[in-house]
Amino acid sequence: MFHKKSIEQLLFESNETGAGTLKRSLSSLNLIALGIGAIIGAGLFSLTGIAAAENAGPAVTVSFALAAFACAFAGLCYAEFASMIPVAGSAYTYSYATMGEFMAWIIGWDLVLEYALGAATVAVSWSR
Repeated sequence: MFHKKSIEQLLFESNETGAGTLKRSLSSLNLIALGIGAIIGAGLFSLTGIAAAENAGPAVTVSFALAAFACAFAGLCYAEFASMIPVAGSAYTYSYATMGEFMAWIIGWDLVLEYALGAATVAVSWSR
């Protein structure tokens, strides 16, 4: 249940070929475009004014600065994980190596739910 995979085992499995294997196929430019698309798609232009008027008020600049600060640290964490475990799989693989199979399963389903809720947010934004 809490079985962990070593980094060496993950690297060995990443070199395998055939069915059921993951390969890195996105370049840095692809990942940047994917991130920008997710940010814009999540209602950056349509929900920002509403959120600023109802919640942040005149401190909207400070709230954007805090969000940028938090995003920078999240990006640095992912960069460190990617340099430590350079295989496909993202947060699932990183948690499998550090916290075990059960936590990786939970994080994998959290990612599925995150993307589903993100799509719902985009749908609400576009329907307005």
